[in-house]
Amino acid sequence: MAKDARLPTVLEVVGVLVLFIVIMFSFMNLLELPIQLALFTSWFMVIGLGIWLGFHYKKLQDGLLQGISNGMEAVLILITVGALIGTWVAGGIVPSIIFYGLSVINPSIFLFATVIICALTSLATGTSFGTVGTAGIAMIGIGQGFGIPLPLVAGAVISGAYVGDKLSPLSDTTVMTSSLTKVNIIEHIKSMLRVSTPAFVITCILFLLVGFFYVGNNVDLTQAEEAMGALQNHFNIAWYMLIPPLIVIALLALKQPSIPTITFGALLGAIWAFAFQGIPFLDAIQTSYGGYSIESGVEFMDTLLNTGGMVSMLEVILLILLALGLGGLMEVTGILRVICETLLKWADNAGKVTLSTLIAAFFGNFFGGAAYVSVITGSKITEENYERLNIDRRVLSRNTEAGGTITTPMVPWSDGGVFMATTLGVSTMAYLPFLWFHFLVIIITVIYGFTGKFIWYTNDEYDSGDYDKNKVTSQV
Repeated sequence: MAKDARLPTVLEVVGVLVLFIVIMFSFMNLLELPIQLALFTSWFMVIGLGIWLGFHYKKLQDGLLQGISNGMEAVLILITVGALIGTWVAGGIVPSIIFYGLSVINPSIFLFATVIICALTSLATGTSFGTVGTAGIAMIGIGQGFGIPLPLVAGAVISGAYVGDKLSPLSDTTVMTSSLTKVNIIEHIKSMLRVSTPAFVITCILFLLVGFFYVGNNVDLTQAEEAMGALQNHFNIAWYMLIPPLIVIALLALKQPSIPTITFGALLGAIWAFAFQGIPFLDAIQTSYGGYSIESGVEFMDTLLNTGGMVSMLEVILLILLALGLGGLMEVTGILRVICETLLKWADNAGKVTLSTLIAAFFGNFFGGAAYVSVITGSKITEENYERLNIDRRVLSRNTEAGGTITTPMVPWSDGGVFMATTLGVSTMAYLPFLWFHFLVIIITVIYGFTGKFIWYTNDEYDSGDYDKNKVTSQV
């Protein structure tokens, strides 16, 4: 903080937050301007507050750049996923998965199967982005072939994808949260299972019921048959088209870094396009940058498969950079610190502490635009209250993920929200009502907080009988 600068008052913070919401609503709904312009305008609103508080512009700019730096990994992953989608369509990989899915999966259990497949993929790989960028786009294609509403399919895809993002020891947000809260990663996952298991079971039942009573009676298989015919006419469909995704999933499961692994997967797609689809190798490589283009004669298939490439992610990347920069400005001006101090005064029991963590983590997504920001705000803003009330840090880590990781795809301008909407071709507000796993995790977390269920205290014995406090409070 600059020497002569001061923290904003609560009234000033509330004013900024209200003005931010007004700007977002006005630009997106009334003026129909791009959300990027709304975020860019919000930069200068917060910069204006910072100068009013006595900050030098250089200090504010440094905070903005630091915020962008915190989320650059997501930007790099977006670039590689764009390349992967382009070559995997050209290589016949995505078309083959869609074809076999239409052939094998019964429409009545499709949504249930989608949740299970995406959950298993994300648990094995630890990445929701990788899951949605591979299995997710295939499920969208199959669902569209069956004539199932895409927001419903997207809800099933994202619900399954975030099971692993939240629970897999390979997940970056899981590792980061356990590290920030000083909770052993295995204990952190065991604590989250208390919430995620019932949430996942109920989610599966809901999608199964929707499949039987809604989808099963409304599916016209004519569209699916047309799609399968178009795919066979334009692509070489074969079992060996599934080799690249299996290799990528295996590498991610072996804890290989996401960016080079996904890039290698994109290269495999180009090789497959050259070897099995008859596309010249340079043209196949070009699809990693410019995407794939097809005219199959089936409109929805053309819409689905004319996609991918690094350039397809440029608008998304701009949006994420603007959101991250806003989060950095919120941090450097002390807005998040004031919110922290306010929550500290208010939260005086387990229920309020739980709710305050969910709010603080959600603020990280809403104003910081990234899951990484949310787990920082969720854990650091509220950890003092857990210590004051002698509540075990396993509860803090669990609540941080419930408010941070889980709410990321719910915010249209967050890295997760933008990625899901762009990759699946369904807007955030369209798929939001169907994120049943996410809503259930939040609801169950709040219920546990206010009922005291699975709220452990530092002087309690762990109910499994093998809880070692020294182990739990050690850094990952």
